[in-house]
Amino acid sequence: MSETVHNRIAVLRAERGISRRQLADALGVHYQTVGYLERGEFRPSLHLALRIAAYFEVPVEVVFSIEPFPRIGDATTGAGRSA
Repeated sequence: MSETVHNRIAVLRAERGISRRQLADALGVHYQTVGYLERGEFRPSLHLALRIAAYFEVPVEVVFSIEPFPRIGDATTGAGRSA
């Protein structure tokens, strides 16, 4: 069983135009922690995961998953395909 926790933090930040430092300041963590989270080098506590989801105003399942998220433009999503 894999211990990997996948996340969409970088995607959510990019969509909203938020820097790592801005997110870190809002969460009360060091900006490098956000980078570690985004790269999967650090798994957040449940409390931090819930705070991140609340910050982005989405359910925690939108931010974190134990299964890899489909890549943007992946053929299985139908996005990015041309006729």
